[in-house]
Amino acid sequence: MTAVRRAAAGAVIALAVVAPLVVAAPAHADSVRDSEYWLDAYGFDDAWQYTLGAGATVAVIDTGVDGSVRELRGAVVDGTDVSGLGAPDGQMPVGDGNPEHGTMVASLIAGRGTGYGDGVLGVAPEASLLSISIALANGEVVDPDEQVADAVRWAVDHGADVINMSLTRNSLDWPESWDDAFSYAFDHDVVVVAAAGNRANGTNEVGAPATIPGVVAVAGVDVAGDASFDASSQGITIAVAAPSEELVGVVPGGGYVDWSGTSGAAPLVSGLAALVKAAHPELDAASVINRIIATARPKGEPVPGPIYGYGLIDAGAAVGADVAPVTANPMGDLDAWISTYRPSSDAGSLDSIVIPAPTATPAPQPAAALEEGGPGVYTLIHWAVPLGLLLGFLILMATFALGAVAHFRRLLHK
Repeated sequence: MTAVRRAAAGAVIALAVVAPLVVAAPAHADSVRDSEYWLDAYGFDDAWQYTLGAGATVAVIDTGVDGSVRELRGAVVDGTDVSGLGAPDGQMPVGDGNPEHGTMVASLIAGRGTGYGDGVLGVAPEASLLSISIALANGEVVDPDEQVADAVRWAVDHGADVINMSLTRNSLDWPESWDDAFSYAFDHDVVVVAAAGNRANGTNEVGAPATIPGVVAVAGVDVAGDASFDASSQGITIAVAAPSEELVGVVPGGGYVDWSGTSGAAPLVSGLAALVKAAHPELDAASVINRIIATARPKGEPVPGPIYGYGLIDAGAAVGADVAPVTANPMGDLDAWISTYRPSSDAGSLDSIVIPAPTATPAPQPAAALEEGGPGVYTLIHWAVPLGLLLGFLILMATFALGAVAHFRRLLHK
């Protein structure tokens, strides 16, 4: 487990990724494409009948995006570093936790593939990317909270339509510097998407920025579309749910990794927001968000609820359905929240708010204990070895995984 430094307010900013049960480099690029089950199951194939995302720009606030990998060549059009550790263009992976994380996230948004039917294809393969590198683990030069605020402002000033944040502060509240930065984004008509966090990392309740009014908070589901035990969390701010298990991404320098976490669910929704914006450029951010939640497939009770929000995303419907525009962000108004809670000296903390779970669902417990002394994050481990050498291990761990999934499903239906 990789330790991360505490932020000024006593919280920890961590990447919303969990260490998967099995990590392997697939033998061929075409097997990678075959494993992208979400492209068909969640309607992205249908959405592509309208647009592939050209004209929309997504900012990836993460550990840096390696734009030299085959899938991302030409996708990263600008970038910067706000950590004091990275390259001026934001394309050098930074941080001593999961430096490959940003490239993996970016490939799910706008991967171009490596040829017909080969390589990772993002959900908005013609969208443009901005890479903003941040460092949230040991050795950072700039305070993590300030890095995030600076990154959001830079993204807005450089033309982002959507900002993806696959990270969590592991607390319900956030610093006042984020008030200004996120209000700036909303005032400039930018959609902000954030990962809900993962129980495996100790995030049982959604943490900021996914708790900020106006942000699209994304929960995670397994391949069957049921709530993920390890790779998701719960909270009253959840907007929608998307796949967070058995994902595949590109790593810096090339190669592929299987991974899990709402870090992967969030970019699927960010890519969807890019598709909606590309297909309907006249829509403001509030109406883009409304299309995503209004067309989601309801799941669980109540709707919206703390596990799935408004339901599972449906990309084809979000892009192509007849949905009336709205005049206000359906995920809330940050300025109204600030005017209500910030004036008093002890306001701004959401830690006293109880995030309820559905009465039929036991409150999930962390899948792994945290290190003594505070929250931490698991390092996503990956290695490049022939797939055949892992066959025996795959069989063993697959058996274990099936048992774990079956156990969780029994819990959900009690």
